[in-house]
Amino acid sequence: MTISPNFSDLGLSAPILGALAAEGYTAPTPIQLRAIPPVLGGRDLCGIAQTGTGKTAAFALPILQRLGAVAQRPAPQTCRALVLSPTRELASQIADSFRAYGAQMPLSTAVVYGGVPIGPQRQKLARGVDILVATPGRLLDLVDTRSLALSSVQVLVLDEADRMLDLGFIHALKRIVKLLPRQRQTLLFSATMPRTIAALAEDYLNDPVNVVVAPSATTVERVAQGVVFVPSDRKRDLLATLLRDPAFARVLVFTRTKHGADRVVRHLVGAGIEATAIHGNKSQPQRERALAGFRDGPVRVLVATDIAARGIDVDGVSHVVNFDLPNVPEDYVHRVGRTARAGAAGIAIAFCSDEERPYLRDIEKLTRCSIRAIPLPPAIAVARRAPLERPIAASSRPVPAIRPGRLAGADVRRGEPSGAGPLPAFLHRPSPAKPGSVHRRPAPRARSSHRLLSR
Repeated sequence: MTISPNFSDLGLSAPILGALAAEGYTAPTPIQLRAIPPVLGGRDLCGIAQTGTGKTAAFALPILQRLGAVAQRPAPQTCRALVLSPTRELASQIADSFRAYGAQMPLSTAVVYGGVPIGPQRQKLARGVDILVATPGRLLDLVDTRSLALSSVQVLVLDEADRMLDLGFIHALKRIVKLLPRQRQTLLFSATMPRTIAALAEDYLNDPVNVVVAPSATTVERVAQGVVFVPSDRKRDLLATLLRDPAFARVLVFTRTKHGADRVVRHLVGAGIEATAIHGNKSQPQRERALAGFRDGPVRVLVATDIAARGIDVDGVSHVVNFDLPNVPEDYVHRVGRTARAGAAGIAIAFCSDEERPYLRDIEKLTRCSIRAIPLPPAIAVARRAPLERPIAASSRPVPAIRPGRLAGADVRRGEPSGAGPLPAFLHRPSPAKPGSVHRRPAPRARSSHRLLSR
């Protein structure tokens, strides 16, 4: 009989174990189990794992232990650990995680990002902080105005490194790294491992430990995936039709552009469906209100662009809808990772127009998964229905398909839907996760609904 490891087996200190117990966490996820020991040992690390597998705790817990072991106050306008994040929302949630895990430790945490006044952030840094979570642009603003010096950084974390490069932060990263001490520990985490990330790791990491808990660029195993072939001008009607089904309990919809997100929201609201958008044209308070409404309030549909969605970590996202297929196939991996978090089951549905078929082929090639075609609901079917419902040619190649057959309601391998509704049942109703797949006791309901360890 194999005994499952727990956090105490990793050599974490009593204050951290106490904070984890208070949050209801009992056992580490695979990325935590494999990453925490070498990071505690001072090694650089390159961690590749899908979103929702616990990457934040994999670096936050050993950083807290390292800083807590030395009774040292940070000098004014400095930080001891620096975590770089591509988006404001993700930066905020990482900082929340550090505060939760370090609740029983006398360590200070601050978060800085653009879109809000810089004055209060300067004030937070004036006395110095132990842990600083930042977006690259605002960090350099603070450095350039002499509100922050990076000469005391002991640990650097590059989180969501692939997304930082996609967003054009490479020049900012190079500037920041030049300001850091040569003698430091560097941790890089990413959901995918394109060549650019491999090159970044080679430049910035010193003899790193490489931890890969899932094949690079594969999608989350518990996500049932399907694609609906639909003309572009019928996508909004299709979305509204699907969302009228109560099984779509909490839905994250991805569009390629900011204006496209706004158009989708207007259409849904006009159809009587509560929805809101989050994207780069929204102010930070607007983004925070939208996310809060989706997480805790009456809004069950959040329409987002890829950039804005990287910080979305919400329990119970039942469906991810790719309203527009991404032209960068790695983005599909990140999008799908917004559901099926922390061991739960999830569903991802892609809308594919004729002009988007090359994007679908690229996604299937990257993920090594043939995504099943599913029929248009009768209310949306049009004259072009027959050719649109044919699977694309790429699906016939010998590619090992993801087998979400453990999800209830259909024989996924044969593509036989069961039950009524506009979609096959396997895309209509997520099942509970496999026994033993969730390492967390239910948290007290009074606490925030998002799982800290699922980031």
